Amino acid sequence: MFHDLFYGFGIAFQPLNLLSCFLGVLIGTLVGVLPGIGPAGAMSLLLPVTFGISPVTAVIMLAGIFYGAMYGGSTTSILVNIPGEAASVVTCIDGYQMARQGRAGPALGIAAFGSFIAGTFGIVGLMLLATPLAEFALKFGPPEYFSLVCLGLSVLIYLTQGSILRGLTMAGLGVFLSQIGQDVIQGTARFTMGFIGLVDGVGLIPLVMGFFGISEILLNLEKVGERVILAAEIKRLLPTWDDWRRSMKPIGRGTLLGFFLGILPGGGAVISSFVSYALEKRFSRHPEQFGRGAIEGVAGPEAANNSASSGSFIPLFSLGIPSNVVMALLLGALMLHGLRPGPLMLTEHPEIFWGTVASMYVGNVLLLALNLPLIGVWVQILKIPYKTLFPLILLFCLIGSYSVSANVFDIYVMLVFGVLGYFFRKFNYEPAPLVLAFVLGPLLEQNLRRSLILSDGSLQIFLSRPLSVGALFVSLFLLLSAALPSLQMRRRRVIKEE
Repeated sequence: MFHDLFYGFGIAFQPLNLLSCFLGVLIGTLVGVLPGIGPAGAMSLLLPVTFGISPVTAVIMLAGIFYGAMYGGSTTSILVNIPGEAASVVTCIDGYQMARQGRAGPALGIAAFGSFIAGTFGIVGLMLLATPLAEFALKFGPPEYFSLVCLGLSVLIYLTQGSILRGLTMAGLGVFLSQIGQDVIQGTARFTMGFIGLVDGVGLIPLVMGFFGISEILLNLEKVGERVILAAEIKRLLPTWDDWRRSMKPIGRGTLLGFFLGILPGGGAVISSFVSYALEKRFSRHPEQFGRGAIEGVAGPEAANNSASSGSFIPLFSLGIPSNVVMALLLGALMLHGLRPGPLMLTEHPEIFWGTVASMYVGNVLLLALNLPLIGVWVQILKIPYKTLFPLILLFCLIGSYSVSANVFDIYVMLVFGVLGYFFRKFNYEPAPLVLAFVLGPLLEQNLRRSLILSDGSLQIFLSRPLSVGALFVSLFLLLSAALPSLQMRRRRVIKEE
């Protein structure tokens, strides 16, 4: 493993890859600081940029945007009480109260150091678990992969914040959209409705740019209000010894919790930060301090969301199955470069896995250097007016959609999905299940049809293999249990609290 890691550092320290890592974490921090964009939106905007560079350089940059946004989101949560991205919602609760009490410096400091510690341990866990899991996954056949994809989609739908039925609807629509174009087995065109531009299928980039770029602009144009930034000078970024004493256990618990929740499909940074906050409140001797400026309420969730971002790479690299929408975009980026993430990737393309792992070590150090000394710069960036920011995002979406295949039809596709995304989000239909199902749709179909070809059309093949049966049983249990009235009431109560 250490030999492989040194090999990875040799790749990560190549000048172009080092620059890519720096740009990734810088853009990620910027995305985390600016409310309303998020890592999924930024990665979808920058996917076209990755076509002109090597796959490993592209993945290093996109990964840097993801975990960089986890760092940057805490700045807005603490100083403005507006989460830069969804995983930093919990940090607003106690971080902003600390800032109002004149302790913005220690809050920002413990968020940065906690993120660095958790991110580093998350990368170690990624190194330790990815290779054994990939070796185990080599035993999988088409039935096992089909069942695992079903399980991943079921868990994601189960963990959606809104209605289970709406989550199922969006996932079904995503699978349908992935079927548009040429049949994967016979090569015949289907669902194209006479449009020549749809023969090659719906492009991933126009779809995600519409859902995460255009719809975000339309939603934010409706909002009225000014961002109030604390005018007080930020002093003493380094936490005191008492702050460290109170924060070390929350950082440790948040790191472990976030890492394992990050591995699970649908888990990720958002859920891990909420669970970490609830856990710290339960463990605390003074739970009444939470919501009034408890530093544990900043340290635990920030550690959890950064550790989860590292853990979510494990199923992507070892199984080829994304655990959340950001990993789905990374999977899409690798597929656009002609690569297929999965158990063979660690042996066929070790430079991508170990180069990315090594770059994450480098990126964590760069983020620590970027976040603490440049707090003043990020505060100034927060003052950029939306009327300047949104036209730039729209222009970038238009250029990005067109530049992939120099096809005007892709711009129309993006605009259609932008308007659809706006109405979906307006009526509380989350886009994440749709995007994840769209990326996994071809994998779902290919393994279903290969399994049926192997068994001469018999569905018995899915019930004759233990792992396949287990995954399908858990998927069915999750979907049926969601219909129980007591569970529905509990989910609604949790969502309301969030």
